[in-house]
Amino acid sequence: MTGQRASGYRERNSTADRALDILLLFDDGRLVVGGQEVADQLGVARSTAYRYLQSLVASGFIEEQRPAGYRLGPRVFELARLARKGVGLSEIARPVMRDLVETVGEAALLTRRAGATVVCLEREETDHPVRLSYERGHVLPINAGAAALVLLAWAPEKEVADVIEQSGLPRFTGATVTDADVLRERLAEIRASGVAVTRGELDADVLGVAAPIRDERGDVVAAVSIAALSHRVPEERVPEVAAAVRAAAATITERLAVVAS
Repeated sequence: MTGQRASGYRERNSTADRALDILLLFDDGRLVVGGQEVADQLGVARSTAYRYLQSLVASGFIEEQRPAGYRLGPRVFELARLARKGVGLSEIARPVMRDLVETVGEAALLTRRAGATVVCLEREETDHPVRLSYERGHVLPINAGAAALVLLAWAPEKEVADVIEQSGLPRFTGATVTDADVLRERLAEIRASGVAVTRGELDADVLGVAAPIRDERGDVVAAVSIAALSHRVPEERVPEVAAAVRAAAATITERLAVVAS
C-alpha cells in the first residue's frame, strides 16, 4: 500500500518533475536548449516536450530564443533575487570566517555595532579555543578591542561624541583606551590603515585584528576579526594576519553587494 501511494504521488506530480528536469538542463555550458534536445533528455516525444516547454514559457520560467530554442526567463531571475535577499550577514560571513580560521589558525569573530555597544554575531573556533569576552550574543562596550574600534572608526563625529558620552569609556585592562582624545587619534589611525590591531585592551594577553565590512552603499555595517593569545602572533606576523583579515572583510563585502543587487 505504501508503495502504491508513493507511486501515485509521483504520477500526480510528473508534470512538475518534468518541469524541474528541464530547468536543470541549463548550466554554464548550456544557456539555450532546443525542443528536440529536451525530448531526448527526458525520453519523451517531441510534442510532449513542447507541451512542457510551453507551460514553462507561460509561467515566465523560460522564454523562446528563436531560432535556437529556449533560455531562462525573467521569473528565474526574480526568484534568484529573492533567494539572495533572504541570505543574511551571518550566512554570508560564516564560510569566509571558516576560511580565515584555516588561514590564520586563530578564532574569528563577526560583530556589529548597536549604539554605544558591540554585539558578537558569530564566532568560529580553532582547535585551541581562547577565553574571550566575545561570545555569540554577548554585548560589550565600544571602546575596547579591535572589532569595537573598527566599528566606531567610520562613524560620524557626532555619533562618536554621543558614544563617548553614553559609555563613559570604561576600563577593562591597563591597556584599555579611556581618554577621548586618545581614542579619536586611534580611530583616525584605523581609518588610515584600514585595520585595527589591539593587544590586551579588552582581554589581557589577547591580540585582536579587525577590518570593516561594508554594505552596497559603502557604509561600515560589521567587522570581521581574529582573536588570539598575544604570544601566538608576534609583531613580525601581524602584517600577514592583518592582510588575511582585510581580505576576509573584502570578500564578505563583495558577497553582500551581490545579495543586495
